[in-house]
Amino acid sequence: MEELNSCFFNPAILDSLSEDSLHEIIRSYNGFCDATQSLLTGNGDLSVGPDFVSHVHALCKHRLHSLVQDHFLRVLEETFERNGASKFWRHFDPYSHVAGLNKNDDLDIDEDEIQSVLYNALEEVTLEKQYQEKCLLMLVHGLQSYQDQMSEDKHDFEGERSYLTSKYQWIVSSVLMATLPRHFPVILHWYFKRKLEELSTIMDEEFCDDASQNKDGMDLDEKGKICNKVGEMDVDECYNDHRFSENSRLVKNIGKVVLDLRNLGFTSMAEDAYASAIFLLLKAKVNDVAGDDYRSSVLQSIKSWIQAVPLQFLHALLVYLGDVVSYESTSSGLKSPLAPQPSSCCPGINTPSEGLVRWKLRLEYFAYETLQDLRIAKLFEIIVDYPESSPAIEDLKLCLEYTGQHSKLVESFISALRYRLLTAGASTNDILHQYVSTIKALRTIDPAGVFLEAVGEPIRDYLRGRRDTIKCIVTMLTDGTGGNSSSSANPGDSLLEELNRDEEIQENAGVDDDFNSDDRQAWINAMRWQPDPVEADPLKGSRNQRKVDILGMIVGIIGSKDQLVHEYRTMLAEKLLNKSDYDIDSEIRTLELLKIHFGESSLQKCEIMLNDLIGSKRTNSNIKATINQLPQTSVEVGDSAISMDVISATIISSNFWPPIQDEPLNLPEPVDNLLSDYAKRFSEIKTPRKLQWKKSLGTIKLELQFQDREMQFTVAPVHASIIMKFQEQPSWTAKNLAAAIGIPADALNRRINFWISKGIITESQGEDSSDHVYTIVENMAETSKNGASAGTQDLLGGDEEEDRSVASVENQLLKEMTVYEKFIMGMLTNFGSMALDRIHNTLKMFCIADPPYDKSLQQLQSFLSGLVSEEKLELRDGMYFLKK
Repeated sequence: MEELNSCFFNPAILDSLSEDSLHEIIRSYNGFCDATQSLLTGNGDLSVGPDFVSHVHALCKHRLHSLVQDHFLRVLEETFERNGASKFWRHFDPYSHVAGLNKNDDLDIDEDEIQSVLYNALEEVTLEKQYQEKCLLMLVHGLQSYQDQMSEDKHDFEGERSYLTSKYQWIVSSVLMATLPRHFPVILHWYFKRKLEELSTIMDEEFCDDASQNKDGMDLDEKGKICNKVGEMDVDECYNDHRFSENSRLVKNIGKVVLDLRNLGFTSMAEDAYASAIFLLLKAKVNDVAGDDYRSSVLQSIKSWIQAVPLQFLHALLVYLGDVVSYESTSSGLKSPLAPQPSSCCPGINTPSEGLVRWKLRLEYFAYETLQDLRIAKLFEIIVDYPESSPAIEDLKLCLEYTGQHSKLVESFISALRYRLLTAGASTNDILHQYVSTIKALRTIDPAGVFLEAVGEPIRDYLRGRRDTIKCIVTMLTDGTGGNSSSSANPGDSLLEELNRDEEIQENAGVDDDFNSDDRQAWINAMRWQPDPVEADPLKGSRNQRKVDILGMIVGIIGSKDQLVHEYRTMLAEKLLNKSDYDIDSEIRTLELLKIHFGESSLQKCEIMLNDLIGSKRTNSNIKATINQLPQTSVEVGDSAISMDVISATIISSNFWPPIQDEPLNLPEPVDNLLSDYAKRFSEIKTPRKLQWKKSLGTIKLELQFQDREMQFTVAPVHASIIMKFQEQPSWTAKNLAAAIGIPADALNRRINFWISKGIITESQGEDSSDHVYTIVENMAETSKNGASAGTQDLLGGDEEEDRSVASVENQLLKEMTVYEKFIMGMLTNFGSMALDRIHNTLKMFCIADPPYDKSLQQLQSFLSGLVSEEKLELRDGMYFLKK
């Protein structure tokens, strides 16, 4: 061909031609042009063929091969553009309004109509193309016959024919693509979507039938062997059962459209159209199967559906199209390292093609990614339902291992936490429960804790800013319900579960004490070493040093285990002082578990507190045993008698307990005498130790008898003192009653509200407007309030701080920090202004005497905020000043 081109463009050839030769060339060229025009526009009339070939021979005699080819191809292009492309696109002009629609939108057009239009348009343009290809072959025949006449040497006619055919195919594709309307890809996508939906509906029914048969002992591989022959599969053989006939018809129709589009140069457009339709079906299937059910695994059923429906269709389609190059016999001999073994690729297809293997990888990756996105979007709800939602977590883990998109999980879940959990409306208990569930769930996905570290950081930062965080954590550590009183509370939220697990681990570790467990574990860790993922924060340490320990991460919120132990000690004291018996088995068990994690030395005072309860029980029994030995067995006051058997004292070692809240209180004389007698007996047994009563603490069980009812209450001593004063007289003024009990009048007004709310006492206006009169209600029929009924009732009212037996941690901290107030005022007087960090460091440096400064930065900031609210200090731009 290069030789022909060089001859044609060599002007020196014209000088060698005679006048007769030029006339012959002109006459032959004009005849060739007329014959070409008649041939291409003859509507199938090939009668001008002999004249056309003779003109080709005449021009070739003068070495004008290139002129012949170029002119014929140019006319061929013009003819196809006029008779093929224009007519083809004209079929779709009525649907130009769909050009602006998205491919996912549903078109409001008749399905049968558009299908008929597409079939007719493709058939028409294909017939035109086939006719032009016949004309092109006539040109090739003319060139070949001339060469055969002129020389006996063999020429590469096959190569020349392939060159002209490929050039014509390029012309057809160029013309169609240059005039492609915007609405055609949308129509094409809609057609494949409709057809595949129809095919999927049929195959889905078969898949469901097969699934039910699989439950009876037939797996998918066995089912595939029944309906497929070994080594080959065409459309009819693939579905040799009569129920597959409808599938075969649909596949053939789809395959014919794809084949026609390929012949027109729309290979990539056709593949994109039916591929996007398949992916849309797969996405809809994943959404339908997964949904909002997190308590069952769906990944395997999705993969089974892929093998049974899309892959079976694609295999049949590829066979129809002729794309059946075996995976085992690829030209390069190389296989994709991601491709599975053929036997496991497509059940029922023993020799899948390389294209089918690629399709399987694409579909599975898309399914994994779609399911992953669904689960990540609902991860907050999944973790709320954990551990019932653990199957969904396992599916998400497999998806992330396949796609590697862990960063998407971290970003999405952190955003959900900030929007839905880390808000002022969420209680600290709820946040902690969600945090514990998050740790447990993400521990399954990420055992190394790399992504858990990133997800947990905003939760920890937010909880550090809440005042009741430590209290809620301690409640979760000591309360079997996880600190949540609601019946829907998840038992797995309780941190006691983790304490028990630590104990079991320690016991199991103790079995192999004869071996050097540290060296063995170090060797195991070395053998299992892997580098951190790229998403890991290098500032957080290596995964080999990071341990997903729930208790450790919870304590990490506080920053120091000492604060947690201090809060636990305060809560334990409150619980022990409010006990009406000496049953402390659960408290002992909890303490032993805490020792495993926090050490014995830090919990020594708590152990002494429990020992005080044990000693109190023994002492109480010994004192009551002296009743039979001494002549006085009860304290008598008038007609009233209180037996020594009704008293149970809690005797504490005050140096080891948190500060006890006590207020002056005048108990009723019988009770006071009983306490004095109890103290006397204690001194006789425990000489020289003496009891110092905290009269405002403890509980008293009362039985109140009225004219028409009897009621029982368990109340605080101050409430018992109030109601027992009404034995002396039925009405009291507020001032007289407060003086008789020995408490301030405002405290009396708050405390007596309990009896008013129970309908035991009524309140009325006295002679003095500032003094109220309280009267006992003997007959409930006369006045009824709150419908109080007979039975045991506990004290539920009152101010929470006043009802506490032990000072809260905040009050204890305030009392301890008051010592350093003068130091802080002196520093600000000398330096004018100081930042929080500088005040903290200065106190640590100079306050080393008893008591030494050992507070955290957060505790100091809380104390300084109190001084600012009291207008003793000012805070401007992060600097503290003395209030002027």
